[in-house]
Amino acid sequence: MIYVTRVLTDAAMAEVARLGPVTTGDEAPPDRDVLLARAAGATAVICTITERIDAEFLDAAGPGLRIVANVAVGYDNIDVRAATGRGVRVTNTPGVLDGATADLTMALILAAARRVLDGDRLLRQRTPWVWGPRMMLGLDLGAGATLGVVGYGRIGRAVARRARAFDMKILATPSSTPTGDDPVEIVDLDTLLTRSDVVTLHCPLTPATRHLIDARALALMKPTAVLVNTARGGVVDERALVEALRAGRIAAAGLDVFEGEPQVNPALLELDNAVLTPHIGSAGTVTRERMCGLAVANVADVLSGSAPRTPVN
Repeated sequence: MIYVTRVLTDAAMAEVARLGPVTTGDEAPPDRDVLLARAAGATAVICTITERIDAEFLDAAGPGLRIVANVAVGYDNIDVRAATGRGVRVTNTPGVLDGATADLTMALILAAARRVLDGDRLLRQRTPWVWGPRMMLGLDLGAGATLGVVGYGRIGRAVARRARAFDMKILATPSSTPTGDDPVEIVDLDTLLTRSDVVTLHCPLTPATRHLIDARALALMKPTAVLVNTARGGVVDERALVEALRAGRIAAAGLDVFEGEPQVNPALLELDNAVLTPHIGSAGTVTRERMCGLAVANVADVLSGSAPRTPVN
């Protein structure tokens, strides 16, 4: 039996049905007790980032479980060590969502830097206005602005390519992947924070990166700077960010991910200099089809005795 914790795209659901009997959850995340009950006896699980796949879950599934296929690039929702100890393969969906996430990152950068939501609110509130030389000034990306990329992997590089079209200079933190001919300057995190006009986060959430952007890091940034996070909410200390935004220690933030997701810190919702979206970085129609399709393909590989295409362990 294949357990699909949440309904995938139509094409992916049709593909997974060809692999054998399927137990399918709903569009909303399942309650924990439901998740564990439905996992019992599964040979494969296709899950999303909203499900915690830990030792308890793996034991509930039983010894027949062979693969957990995560419909995401990040896999901080999965205890990979526990899965490996039980001989369970873990896969993710890298590569297929790079462009969509980079597109949203640029959208957040532009919206925060050029005060797009401020302008939208002004008009919707029927506020009287007239154009003026000092009206709604923001950050000019193409006037010598520097983008700092924290996590210069596939998505970080895709953002950098887009930023170069805006004539931005690119800084990045050290990467395990060679930069090749990329016109990028590799610097340490503190230098990046100090010199960047926009800081964009694309690192995984690990014990080492949790609250990587804390009060100390925010204090290093320019008061005119913009922080954008399309990685994982826990990379940013949201309490420290709220204080920095309130005090004007940085100019603005664009966030697609949150520490308590799906709950959003109410203080963020009160800030006009925070642009917020509900984790839609990969929410392009083609991209979601590819993500779900890749997860199903990984399951098909493992169940047929082959190595998965995008293994984590």
